[in-house]
Amino acid sequence: MSAPIRRPYRRAVVIGVGLIGGSVALALRERQMARRVIGVVRSAERVQRVLDCGVVEEATADLESACAGADLVVVCTPVGLIAASALEAAQHAAPGALVTDGGSTKAAIVRYVAARWPTDAEGLAFVGAHPLAGDTRTGPESARADLFEGAVTVITPSPDAPERAVRAARRLWEGLGSKVVEMTPERHDELLALSSHVPHVAAAAVAATTPEEALPLTASGWADTTRVAAGSPPLWRDILLANPQPIAGALRRLGQELEAYAAALEAGDGDTIERLLEEGRRKRDALGS
Repeated sequence: MSAPIRRPYRRAVVIGVGLIGGSVALALRERQMARRVIGVVRSAERVQRVLDCGVVEEATADLESACAGADLVVVCTPVGLIAASALEAAQHAAPGALVTDGGSTKAAIVRYVAARWPTDAEGLAFVGAHPLAGDTRTGPESARADLFEGAVTVITPSPDAPERAVRAARRLWEGLGSKVVEMTPERHDELLALSSHVPHVAAAAVAATTPEEALPLTASGWADTTRVAAGSPPLWRDILLANPQPIAGALRRLGQELEAYAAALEAGDGDTIERLLEEGRRKRDALGS
């Protein structure tokens, strides 16, 4: 376990206590990075659920009361709700507080928040972030304190974000166990379209085009290729719609690669097939096991 950051947060609030939010809450507590960790959920019915899971010791459906005086707010709702939740939290958080998030897309969120951030924020700042540590499982029951250990978290500050806040966001995610990379929100979305969003669509497409009669014949290759297709469709619908142009462009690029395979097969061109396969293996092997 890494050492705590310089001083524990007095009042940390996690908005959206699912896999990511629940894991943030658990890691903050286990690593002694916050004196209090309060979870904010969508409804009163979910309060008892997150308490029973043990991810937080305090939970509420009242965002205003939870964020009152908070010096750390981490928004882990679905992407379509992040910007509004961050802005609402900013109305109640303490001066100098850090507000960050765990959303899978960044440009639209950071742009929307930056345009509406309070002008009298007294040091309060938003720094977008994306921990690359998801799972096909969802919900607080799947949360774990070591989810971010060794994972990459991308922070995507707006051009106007105070350097102090950027440093605080870096310390936070490093304290949770992440390797932190910084880039613009736009570059994040371009690269994640290729490395995360299109692979999900491709996995779903492979699964969807497999006929029922072939399913008993599937083995580890099919299971490995389609694993992420088990993710929540509503969650992924929102992610895809939040990053439409980069994903659409990347899908067309993938389509061109598949067309090259199809053309080589129809032509009986073994050299081209081997070259295409070798290029794929080379990039996959570059990551190691």
